[in-house]
Amino acid sequence: MAAKKKVKRKAKTKKKAPARKPAARKKVVKKKTKVAPRKAARKPVTRRVAPKKKPPAKKPAKAPKAPAAPAGPQPLPNEERVGIVTHYYTHLSVAVVRIESGALRAGDTIHIKGHTSDFTQKVESMEVDRVHVDEARAGQSFGLRVNEHAREHDVVFRVKTP
Repeated sequence: MAAKKKVKRKAKTKKKAPARKPAARKKVVKKKTKVAPRKAARKPVTRRVAPKKKPPAKKPAKAPKAPAAPAGPQPLPNEERVGIVTHYYTHLSVAVVRIESGALRAGDTIHIKGHTSDFTQKVESMEVDRVHVDEARAGQSFGLRVNEHAREHDVVFRVKTP
């Protein structure tokens, strides 16, 4: 048996294209234009001066203004503005209320009124720092379980019992 000889083949290499010369750019020759002779100096601009105004005549002093009513919905005749909703937790149905004036007790009837909310309910559950409380005074913030959706900046009114 005759042994076959392996023939080594030369690896083909790609020939590189010869380097190209950069394209020759045409030189642009700018045409010379005639420059117009300078004109005579311009006339200085005169500015108008407004006539002096007379000082306004003194008006009589106005009466002091009454203190402005708080912004937002106004209370009904049998209601007293107590506080404002600062936050609402949807998944808990709890509104955080900051008392502005007066006090609020468990069992009071409140009216929450805002841009899109307007409902009345009894105060059943109040908490301050996760502790159940029966009364909240001015300056305190507390959590209040509500029956309907309340929104931030809704105003809380206490309904006065006749």
